[in-house]
Amino acid sequence: MRPVAADGLGGLIGKAAKAVRTAVGSSKTRNDDHAGTDGVAVAYAPERDGDADPGEVVWTWVPYEDDPTQGKDRPVLVLGWDGPRLACVQLSSKDHDGRRDEDDWVPVGTGAWDGRGRPSFADASRLLRVEPSAVRREGAALPRERFDAVLSRVELIHDWKR
Repeated sequence: MRPVAADGLGGLIGKAAKAVRTAVGSSKTRNDDHAGTDGVAVAYAPERDGDADPGEVVWTWVPYEDDPTQGKDRPVLVLGWDGPRLACVQLSSKDHDGRRDEDDWVPVGTGAWDGRGRPSFADASRLLRVEPSAVRREGAALPRERFDAVLSRVELIHDWKR
């Protein structure tokens, strides 16, 4: 999938793609303040204010793992901040039961981020760094217990310690 045009939505997607492409990559950034979580200041602080906050599901452009020059618009769960960027995990409505990566996907239920009311799953194995300007809208706040379940899996996979 490619952005459709250099103007309008295509232009926004192109800008978002660039912001996410530069932000995706190693989850092994470190600083002294949050070394146990690989530099991410983890929090649960959703606030319906139009800004992306930890604990919220928001929409942004996410590159494909096998070809980062391509991707699609999708919901992501904000876990916290990595400096000026949001630390997120992508959501999918695809059930991964029976697949080799099924343990990486945490069920988060349904929410306003999916207009068709499908159950969603968070990919705890793939951490994304997203520029706040690349976020286009809030979908909903994830209930605290679901956020904690995703965070627990992220901590296990990435050896984070809070």
